[in-house]
Amino acid sequence: MPAQPTTKLHWWQTRLFVALAALAATIPLWWPDIPPLVDLPGHMGRFRVQLSQGRHPHLAGWYDFHWQVIGNLGVDLLIEPMARLFGLEFGVKLIVIFIPALTVAGLLWIAREVHGRVPATALFALPLAYGYPFQFGFVNFALSMAIALNLFALWLRLARLGRLRLRAALFVPASCLLWLCHTFGWGVLGVLAFSAELIRRHDAAIGERGFARRWALPAVRAGLGCLPLALPIALMILWRSSDHVTGTTGDWFNWAAKWSWMIMILRDRWMMFDVASTVIIYLILLKGVRDKRVEYSRNLLLSALFLLLVFLLLPRVVFGSAYADMRLIPFAVAIALIALRPRRGLSVRGSATLAALGLAFFLVRLGGTTWSYVLYDRSYDRALAALPHIPVGARLLTFVGRSCRDEWAYSRLEHIPAMALVRRLAYSNDQWSMPGGQLLTTRYYASGRYSHDPSQMVTYVQCRRELWRPIARALAEFPREAFDYVWLLQPPRYDPALLRGLTPVWRDGSHLLLRVDDRRPLSPPSETG
Repeated sequence: MPAQPTTKLHWWQTRLFVALAALAATIPLWWPDIPPLVDLPGHMGRFRVQLSQGRHPHLAGWYDFHWQVIGNLGVDLLIEPMARLFGLEFGVKLIVIFIPALTVAGLLWIAREVHGRVPATALFALPLAYGYPFQFGFVNFALSMAIALNLFALWLRLARLGRLRLRAALFVPASCLLWLCHTFGWGVLGVLAFSAELIRRHDAAIGERGFARRWALPAVRAGLGCLPLALPIALMILWRSSDHVTGTTGDWFNWAAKWSWMIMILRDRWMMFDVASTVIIYLILLKGVRDKRVEYSRNLLLSALFLLLVFLLLPRVVFGSAYADMRLIPFAVAIALIALRPRRGLSVRGSATLAALGLAFFLVRLGGTTWSYVLYDRSYDRALAALPHIPVGARLLTFVGRSCRDEWAYSRLEHIPAMALVRRLAYSNDQWSMPGGQLLTTRYYASGRYSHDPSQMVTYVQCRRELWRPIARALAEFPREAFDYVWLLQPPRYDPALLRGLTPVWRDGSHLLLRVDDRRPLSPPSETG
């Protein structure tokens, strides 16, 4: 690692700037009552069941919740004290606000440890705190990755200070806690730590001859140096060997999907804006190859290449969790960006110009995300106006419309039905039911095939390779004796005759809440559409 510079700090290298950048990263989340992340309301429904154990017996009849040691408990654990202090909804909001701030701080800290100072080019990585995995609402994953970045920075710092024994003592419990937050964060920390150790051990072997002494032996020593991170392997084996754990792994080497994930690293609402921003990022990375005024740190470049290799090798579905490979690519790109640094020949004015451009890029992306979240918040408020019309404890069935095409801007209503569980303690058919993957499973057997995710998703026609039902089939087939209300949220076109026996009690545009008054089943529709 480079020696610590003694020249005056530039504005983007100060602790004040890092603090302000971390604070600025939270701005998009200030206004919305519910952070508009696709899966987050569904997780909030699970938290409501978790926090209500023993107090609402009817929830126990619908959902089975049991604490167990799994690698997916980050926000589930944090919400216990946060809900007691701030309430469920505001407690979740505070936790989510903390994630992008911690991500930005971690990226800048890593850059400082590797380069000695925060390079001007590192500012282009900051918008990736709002990468597509975060927008999707993978909050346990996103929290674990934010923590992993900061732990990696600490790993580098302790190595630079020669405090290897202290590092080993700290990272045994830290790695276990990170694994509990989410397995992915622990795995990424292992990849980053190994790559950094490999470079450190390789540099210590300079002067040695032969591949074995220059690379093979340092690789073995790097692996041994990472042993303090290995204890969660035992936790993983215990978790995945349990009889009740389900979830398959598959969809390997889907190159078309992987290419699309690389384009979607900043996917939010406006396709042209998001893709143009992504192109800017890739042009900055290309600049590090073609421009002699900037260069890559070998340490972080190797880390980015290792993460890219893992992204290429990962399947789309791991242990039943979808989009496993997609989650990694924004962080591989972010590490590659902070690997860049100006060469010594670049003037102070040139570095300041790069920093100003990076800051402008960060602020423009923040502005776009802030306005996008304001619009999503308005959409949420409009849909949730139905909740006062739903009795507490009602058996609610929700159908949320969507297209067979993967529209760039999701409605983000996919799991808003869970807010009826959060606020009205009503049944919500959007909950995930994957034993061993999370703490909650559904057991409302009367609901049949309409008990859990993705039964809330409906389309106009049957989509290829999807489990979503056409709206006509869903309205005709759902077990009317099992539900008290039906909530339609932006549904596709349907025959009004399918609403026979359902009495409207609230309407706002295409949103419609109906009470089930006639529990006799309808005849199945004559067409699948």
